[in-house]
Amino acid sequence: TEVILDGRVFGKPDDADAAATMLRRLSGRSHEVLTAVAVVTAGREARAEALTRVTVEPLTEDAIARYLASDEWRGKAGAYAIQGCFEAHIERLDGSYSGVMGLPLRETAMLLRQFEVLP
Repeated sequence: TEVILDGRVFGKPDDADAAATMLRRLSGRSHEVLTAVAVVTAGREARAEALTRVTVEPLTEDAIARYLASDEWRGKAGAYAIQGCFEAHIERLDGSYSGVMGLPLRETAMLLRQFEVLP
């Protein structure tokens, strides 16, 4: 899963300062989240991607500080976890909610049906 803003990929921040910088850049803007999933067997492989556009409301410095104190940002691309308290700061989501979480369920199910794992 990658968070992309203005052509720049936001990975997982190393520390709270890096997370705050990412959140400030995302504040009041729309960005893309791209998540890929693959199924691989001995003789076959297939992959699918979910592209989601996410709009974050303008964040105050207090909101950023409160979010950083939650530690939810740790280990998260773009310094946020949509499935946690950061969801309260999402104005709009166009695409796959589960893809933003890190595993696009519809795309995963599609691949599993192709491999006849799911009916």
